Amino acid sequence: MTTTPIPLTPASRATPLAVTIASWAVPVMIVGQFAMLASVPVAVALVGALVRVRDRAVRAAAVLLAATYAIPLTIWLARPDGAPSLSKDMHPGLAALIVAASAVLIVTVHRSGRR
Repeated sequence: MTTTPIPLTPASRATPLAVTIASWAVPVMIVGQFAMLASVPVAVALVGALVRVRDRAVRAAAVLLAATYAIPLTIWLARPDGAPSLSKDMHPGLAALIVAASAVLIVTVHRSGRR
C-alpha cells in the first residue's frame, strides 16, 4: 500500500500565499504611515520569493521591493537628527517608489499564478 503525500499548497499556485499577502500589505502599511512595521512584510516577501518561488520575475520584483525599502530605512538609521518614526522622516517620493515597487511585485505574483 502506497500513500501519496498531500501538498501544502495547491499545485496551481506558483507563489506561496504568504508572499502574495505580504506584497499587498507593504503599500497599505506605507500609505497608512506604518513604514517601520512594513519591514516585516518586506522581509516575508523577499525571503519567501527567494526560497520558495521558481519564477525569476517574482524574485527580481521582491529584490527590487527590498532595495527600495532599504534606501529610506538606511537614511533614517544613519541620520543623527532623524524624525522619531520612519514614516515622518521618509520623503514622499521614496514612499511612492516603494508603493510602485510593491505594485510591480503584486503584478508579477498574479501573473506567475496564472501560468
